[in-house]
Amino acid sequence: MAQMRLAKREVTGAEELRSIVEACRTVRIGAADSEGMFIVPMSFGYDWEQDEAGAPHLTLWLHSAGEGRKAAAFSANGSAGVDVAIEMDCEDGVITGNYACSYSFAYRSIMGTGRIYPVTSGEDKVYGLTRIMEHLAPGAPQAFGPGVLDRTAMWRVDVAAFTGKQRESQH
Repeated sequence: MAQMRLAKREVTGAEELRSIVEACRTVRIGAADSEGMFIVPMSFGYDWEQDEAGAPHLTLWLHSAGEGRKAAAFSANGSAGVDVAIEMDCEDGVITGNYACSYSFAYRSIMGTGRIYPVTSGEDKVYGLTRIMEHLAPGAPQAFGPGVLDRTAMWRVDVAAFTGKQRESQH
């Protein structure tokens, strides 16, 4: 990915990056289809791994209905996957100033690119739904009723590259 313009805001530590992902509840997925580009907000779960060198690897798990523009675009290449962009952020409050243009916003964010793949096996769907539940509602029941897996489209995003950025609040 391109170098960040304000390097002082870049988040590079694996644990700091993971804490941003953990704090965010919505990921925005950018994709393109025959109608053009679009962005869709989605709830997510995730897997976080680090390689031998400590570099983080992020996998996102998403679910949706199996019909509609989003589902058609995400399935366009079948098991070969589709290129997507991701963005997630946490709002940390307004930074006040002495005049209107000196106001700003405190935030933490993740931006990246990857490929989205349809998840078709029942076992993988259960895994993905469990990751989503563990992220969004830790400790909540994770039993999936009759027919849920058949009615639910699951997606896995293998994030190829991502960066983190933050602007801290000035208390």
